[in-house]
Amino acid sequence: MADHLTAEPAAIGFGELRGGHLGVRLASNAAEIDAAQALRYRVFYDEMGAIPSPEALASKRDVDAFDAVADHLLVVDHQLGDGPDGVVGCYRLIRRAAADRLGRFYSADEYDISKMLSFPGEVLELGRSCVDPGHRGRATMQLLWRGIAAYVALYKIDLMFGCASLPGTDTDLNAQHLTYLYANHLAPSEICPRALPERYVDMRRMDPTKLDNRRALASLPPLVKGYLRLGGFVGDGAVIDHQFNTTDVAVVVKTELVTEKYMRHYERGQD
Repeated sequence: MADHLTAEPAAIGFGELRGGHLGVRLASNAAEIDAAQALRYRVFYDEMGAIPSPEALASKRDVDAFDAVADHLLVVDHQLGDGPDGVVGCYRLIRRAAADRLGRFYSADEYDISKMLSFPGEVLELGRSCVDPGHRGRATMQLLWRGIAAYVALYKIDLMFGCASLPGTDTDLNAQHLTYLYANHLAPSEICPRALPERYVDMRRMDPTKLDNRRALASLPPLVKGYLRLGGFVGDGAVIDHQFNTTDVAVVVKTELVTEKYMRHYERGQD
């Protein structure tokens, strides 16, 4: 059964990119993947209030079937350790061939991603991004994006997509952010994912003319702002994820925007 696949580290990678005592690279062994799953549990469940299954509660790990087919991008603080002990940030990366092993992408549980699947090029799903509270800052996020840019170049990715989260499940509290995203960053129709009918929540929660756009943008979660800075778009419709205590939005990024901005840093790191 697909759900019992064993998570395996990436066979190839792009080496490690360094920024001071921090580095970003792909997980190289099962222990490092386990460290990423433990970090995800601490952030998603202990900090953000996700509801764990009995198995997750017992293991203190955030694990699902997609971990077995994904590549796991890690930020490592070498002052804490060079291996699992140093893992302070992570991102889960799933290419088309990897998703084919399970027969689906994770995002398909919330969104109609048929336009992504028919895109004429290599696609990449991004997910399960989190950073240890003591390392949340510009340096860690920049390293994560540098790592993604290197991965994009390595596998010649043309389009990235995934789900990003707003905290909580109250659409009234998230009304400003949802309306701002829909009014200003909706994806073009040819690459626009749409929330599944049974999960669709209209993002137009208030009159967009009454928005303070600068305030709305400034107060978005850092990950969402990161996608927007790269020229990313959002899909049509939000999805409430009660297990993870979040309101999800689909994001889409054409990767030339990532490589233009970040590959210069990557190339300098290889000199």
